[in-house]
Amino acid sequence: MASQTIIQKLRILADAAKYDASCASSGTAKKNSLGGKGIGSTEGMGICHAYAPDGRCISLLKVLLTNHCIFDCHYCINRKSSNVERARFTPQEVVDLTLNFYRRNYIEGLFLSSGIIRNSNHTMEQLVEVARILREEHDFRGYIHLKTIPEADPEIIHQAGLYADRVSINVELPTDSGLTRLAPDKNARQIEGALAKTTSDIVEAKDAKKRFRHAPRFAPAGQSTQMIVGADAATDSDIVGKASTLYNSFSLRRVYYSAFSPIPDASAVLPLKRPPLIREHRLYQSDWLMRFYGYKPGEIVQAAEKDGNLPLDIDPKLAWALKFRDAFPVDVNRASREQLLRVPGLGTTSVKRILAARRHRTLRLDDVAKLTLSITKVRPFIVTCDWRPTFLTDRADLRSMLAPKQEQLELFAA
Repeated sequence: MASQTIIQKLRILADAAKYDASCASSGTAKKNSLGGKGIGSTEGMGICHAYAPDGRCISLLKVLLTNHCIFDCHYCINRKSSNVERARFTPQEVVDLTLNFYRRNYIEGLFLSSGIIRNSNHTMEQLVEVARILREEHDFRGYIHLKTIPEADPEIIHQAGLYADRVSINVELPTDSGLTRLAPDKNARQIEGALAKTTSDIVEAKDAKKRFRHAPRFAPAGQSTQMIVGADAATDSDIVGKASTLYNSFSLRRVYYSAFSPIPDASAVLPLKRPPLIREHRLYQSDWLMRFYGYKPGEIVQAAEKDGNLPLDIDPKLAWALKFRDAFPVDVNRASREQLLRVPGLGTTSVKRILAARRHRTLRLDDVAKLTLSITKVRPFIVTCDWRPTFLTDRADLRSMLAPKQEQLELFAA
């Protein structure tokens, strides 16, 4: 078989990496190459951000080291039994691509994952070697995110954290039964053990940095994980519960959700069609409510339908408000920040503006309209000095009134 060119490898391995959603670069330490020292930066001008058709930012060189794999996870297009074109980079080839792309302002850094070749330790060593060459031999100061392998030796994973800004370990599926059924080579307790070890290393590094100026940094952007949505029978309630446990147990920076996508030559145990992408979006909204709006996991579950899934026609915040109408309306001139954050249509920025404005004057409905994006959504749930919703909050058809209108898009619209 003829040897593949770098471009051919890149085509195969960049496409194979598209299923991994956890490639955000937020939270990293600030680094730059001002003064002629090093290459790259993690902020500022000169970064060309691109967006995939589904809206994800792909400003990183997002690629696999290889799509060969000794594992046979049913949902993975790169599984051992899959009939896909295979390719493999050497660590030096990934380094060269990263530097060349960065110098052309195509990327702001590197997101590197891999299939499992030979064994977990060998693969993890290859991933670490890429980061080591970039950092030590080229003084690369851009962003590096390494996807680590929970089955690898903890010391090798620790080395990854010393070079990378962020590390991540995918829990893959929200339930142990789903993981056992669809990824028989993986073990939920082993994954959680790797997450816990990395969490401990991050905490120790932060503590050492407080006491010793030159203490080595360790994954300053933290760690993240990803769950596949719709590949098994897990409901949104199961996924929300799992995400909450992960946040609380391992202080994760982010939990990412990736809607299952049917793959060629799929296993018979997989669904025949993908879940609606809006389901993934609703899970991200629920994640936001837990992280920034003070909602408990149980409250998100209360917003779900009888089948355990979040409604698709309205967002989870509105779904909760409609189920617990006795909590409304709230007086925007007297309510606490926590109460205002529960009002559908009021985001954190709007609430901040309302709290600041009401220090100087009593707010009217027109004032609130100027401080939020959609007063129509807000009106049934608030009281101002000149507005009271009376029976509007209790209307049986309030859901249909506030649900986004379904529109048929025109294929050739100007």
